Amino acid sequence: MYKTILVPLDGSTRAEAILGHVEEIAQAEASKVILLHVVDPASSLTGLEGVPYDVNRELIEEESAEAQRYLEAKAGELRAKHIDTCVRLRYGEIVKSIAEAAEAEEADLIAIASHGRTGLSRLFYGSVAAGVLQRVDRPLLLIRAQHDN
Repeated sequence: MYKTILVPLDGSTRAEAILGHVEEIAQAEASKVILLHVVDPASSLTGLEGVPYDVNRELIEEESAEAQRYLEAKAGELRAKHIDTCVRLRYGEIVKSIAEAAEAEEADLIAIASHGRTGLSRLFYGSVAAGVLQRVDRPLLLIRAQHDN
């Protein structure tokens, strides 16, 4: 039923809470898993107004390299469990990038852990999960993560 599962990860333990569920589905369905990290240049550079362009670019490149290493490590864990896994790095606004990746990769399912914010923190930080839910036209597996990180 799910040939391709897109899993957005942000490097947090909370986001990784979805991986156990994804493993079960991928093993049962022989699904391909795509681990995605979105580098949002705007949020990467918050508070750095007036910093020269070369410094900003260097910070984004460092974040990208770190994200690539992180994704490869997580992919290695899934591959060790005989799950076909690849990694993708995208740049831009997070919700939009997740939706675009889902379409480009022809994902049958997007699996994401919600940080479970409520009240003012949700209003201030927004909700990636809610944004993805409103934007995509495919199934979404959403769990509320319990860890802090």
